Amino acid sequence: MNEINNYVKANEDRFLDELFELIRIPSISSLPEHKEDMYRAAEKWKEILLAAGADKAEVMETNGNPVTYGEKIIDPDAPTVMVYAHMDVMPVDPLEKWKTDPFEPVVKDGKIWARGADDDKGQSFMHAKAFEYLVKSGKLECNVKFLIEGEEEIGSPNLPDFCEKHKEMLKADIILVSDTSMIAPDVPSITTGLRGLAYWQVEVTGPNIDLHSGLFGGAVANPINVLSKMIAQTMDDDGRILIPGFYDDVVEVSAEERAKMAKAPFSLDDYKKSLDLKEVFGEKGYSTNERTGIRPTFDVCGIWGGYTGEGAKTVLPSKAYAKISTRLVPNQDHNKIAKMFVEYFESIAPEYVTVKAEYLHGGPSYVCPIDLPAYKAAEKAFKDVYGKDPVPVRSGGSIPIIATFEEVLGIKSVLMGFGLGSDAIHSPNENFPLEQFYNGIRTIPLFYKYFAEEMKK
Repeated sequence: MNEINNYVKANEDRFLDELFELIRIPSISSLPEHKEDMYRAAEKWKEILLAAGADKAEVMETNGNPVTYGEKIIDPDAPTVMVYAHMDVMPVDPLEKWKTDPFEPVVKDGKIWARGADDDKGQSFMHAKAFEYLVKSGKLECNVKFLIEGEEEIGSPNLPDFCEKHKEMLKADIILVSDTSMIAPDVPSITTGLRGLAYWQVEVTGPNIDLHSGLFGGAVANPINVLSKMIAQTMDDDGRILIPGFYDDVVEVSAEERAKMAKAPFSLDDYKKSLDLKEVFGEKGYSTNERTGIRPTFDVCGIWGGYTGEGAKTVLPSKAYAKISTRLVPNQDHNKIAKMFVEYFESIAPEYVTVKAEYLHGGPSYVCPIDLPAYKAAEKAFKDVYGKDPVPVRSGGSIPIIATFEEVLGIKSVLMGFGLGSDAIHSPNENFPLEQFYNGIRTIPLFYKYFAEEMKK
């Protein structure tokens, strides 16, 4: 530990300078105008990996955005760890909510403030610097491969095909990922489950053009009103999703496991206070942590139509739109749910509008067994740095490609996240505590040490 601590301390400023170069690239995968930035980010990752000690690194094409692949093979018989991360980030809207320039990182109040500071440039960069330390110190006991993709924030649509085409290149014993969070800065945790995801865009059309709301209002249906009512018909007042068959494949978590989950430190009052909420809402009969970890959800992620500019315009719009997602739990098939929603939403549409529901992307859930050698290695690494055993938790988030890795490559993943719930990922003012960033660089080398030991047993 002393040697790792000394290395981190001696290189803190350089680490930040290099990370900031990466963050300054606005690699927003969902916006076509940033296509060139995706290639800039991929080339930057190639540079980072080679400088850290990779034997080779290259930018590789997919049918969409590029991936950067790198590797260092120390011994064909040694255990192989593949680090997965993503170089793309979410859009920054609404820009006016940011207190700093989202792509000009700053350090303030002990945190890095920028888009990608946590998700996932900060967390992925920890792996590059941990790898650098192991190479320079001569302590690397595992082969290491890096797979850095450019489409995670849009559902990794082209990575499954890439994995199919490069199975031999991507062979590994475990996939190591830092794209999740911990319970608290002093409560380390390992994510043992991820919810699946299904995501749609819906379009409701009424008249063939926008109309004067005075001349036509009351005689012609307003698509925004209709869409709002249809959305309201998809969940009841108890937070129960009303799509027929939606819960058919949900595996109920046992009372014993729920009791273990309840031991995780959590203050409902602090949770509400941090969000400026008077009360929380969710499926009746479940705690807040259970609602975000073991139960499926339904959310409208965006809704628009008509006139939204400054001032007034008395318009009855022709169309209304919404982006809708569900988070799914183990055993729910995202393709099956995708079809269920489309059929249900079209079935409740009144005759005075036309409804189009388009499935955009999704992915299955994932569960990591806690008896894996890699999980045990992660436990030991966390304990060395944080002084206590990490708590196993199920995350409410989704990383669709994790389940795909298991399906296509036959490799399990261990999710060693160092983010915090307060990091505002996907939101304005995303941030990442410096302590978490540096602790990640201290912890990851220990994972390799203990994983090599576990694989020898």
